[in-house]
Amino acid sequence: METGSNGAMSSREVEVLAKGERRRFTAEYKLEVLREADNCKQSGEIGALLRREGLYWSNLTNWRKQRERGELAGLTAKRRGPQRREKNPLAERVRELERENLRLKRRAERAEGLVELQKKVSEILGIELEKSAEKD
Repeated sequence: METGSNGAMSSREVEVLAKGERRRFTAEYKLEVLREADNCKQSGEIGALLRREGLYWSNLTNWRKQRERGELAGLTAKRRGPQRREKNPLAERVRELERENLRLKRRAERAEGLVELQKKVSEILGIELEKSAEKD
């Protein structure tokens, strides 16, 4: 503890370091480093490359495996969290057809109700309907 100008004791401020962020490498960067590593012929060149880029041998090993498997998507940063499910292209069409079907059923029910109403009105009024109009 230090004493201030007024004689009182003051504590030093403590510097808090921010937590470092995890490095993320683009596919282009990974492929460039792999090309450079593949071109290294002399002893110690790969070590110098790794020191210069601040990488570990395991980075090269993992990236080479990914390249061999053809995992171009594996060379980019992976998105975390639940994966998006692709929409079924027919699902929207099915919903449209179900709505249309329901609408037509309701319309048919109304039409049948109107026909029944016409039959009852004709009976009450004593009007005989033509046989061709009746389907019963």
